[in-house]
Amino acid sequence: MKNHGAALTRIPLEGLSAPVRRVLGAVDDLLVHSLKMNVRFRQLNRRDGLLLHGPFGWAEASPFWDYDPKESANWLAAALAHANEERPTPLRERVPVNATIPVIAPEEAYKKILHSGGCATAKVKVADPGTPLHEDIERVRAVALALKETVGEAARVRVDANGAWDVDTAISAINALEEAAHDAGGLEYVEQPCWSVPELARVRSAVKTPIAADESIRRAPDPLAVARAGAADVAIMKIAPLGGIRRALRIGEESGLTLVISSALESSIGLAAGVHAAACLPGEPPACGLATGGFFTADTVAEPLRVEEGHLPLRELEPDLSLLEGPGVAPELSEQWLHRLDAMCAHLDEKRSEEKR
Repeated sequence: MKNHGAALTRIPLEGLSAPVRRVLGAVDDLLVHSLKMNVRFRQLNRRDGLLLHGPFGWAEASPFWDYDPKESANWLAAALAHANEERPTPLRERVPVNATIPVIAPEEAYKKILHSGGCATAKVKVADPGTPLHEDIERVRAVALALKETVGEAARVRVDANGAWDVDTAISAINALEEAAHDAGGLEYVEQPCWSVPELARVRSAVKTPIAADESIRRAPDPLAVARAGAADVAIMKIAPLGGIRRALRIGEESGLTLVISSALESSIGLAAGVHAAACLPGEPPACGLATGGFFTADTVAEPLRVEEGHLPLRELEPDLSLLEGPGVAPELSEQWLHRLDAMCAHLDEKRSEEKR
């Protein structure tokens, strides 16, 4: 795969301030990446972020641009832990993954399942702004049919509403989508139907479909609040927003919920950290939401992670440094990431100082 649509620019470490260098610690290489997407997802058509290299390899920090420095600092902390610290020992060499179906026409969704690399599970995005429920229903129905035809009784369908519904709308929509997923045995779960923990708890008590929490864990001051409130059956664990593999797995264990490791729309380098986390889960993990690399026209690495027989392999990856010979990332974008790096490091530095007091 030629990396058309991918760009890398190196940030000279000697140009960084002393406080930033102190936070980065053993990091010895720093890149900005920008990747073009082949489908609009989360209202995005391009993804960018930082790649860091340390004693234990490469890592990615790519918080979304609507995150403030405090929340974004978790992503940097995760990358620093992955690059600079020894990683937990994995228990397997590959992990099962789900196909992720964006807001597209039913016919396209059906075809995506047929070309998903053997995934038996699919997560379907629903409740996109401006998209009526009947279109979500048809998309889910097409995905369930395609899975039934390809993997039979192993078929599983999940939906993700990203907190878009109120309680009454969620209950009505979930019941309709449950029926639409009939060919796959109904819905495995619905992810983040409402935004708040009390709303999730009310929906969970009103429907038979299991409830999964994502934003209510990774964007919450207290990531365990959803478990204490009995508001979810499944915890969606995104490694970067939760501050790294060890912290995410600790939160997941303390929650007592079923854990599903998922991506935050990273490049293959960031996805590899998610695969490592999933490979550390005891028992047989549910299909993980890590097969999102196909949303990009190109990647940060020469050989991106690829789904084979419904699984992603555990691999150590490094960026395709030949991309540095290309046009690179737009100077204004690099400058924005430098400013953001300053802000994230300032927050981490302050947090570490407080912990020492």
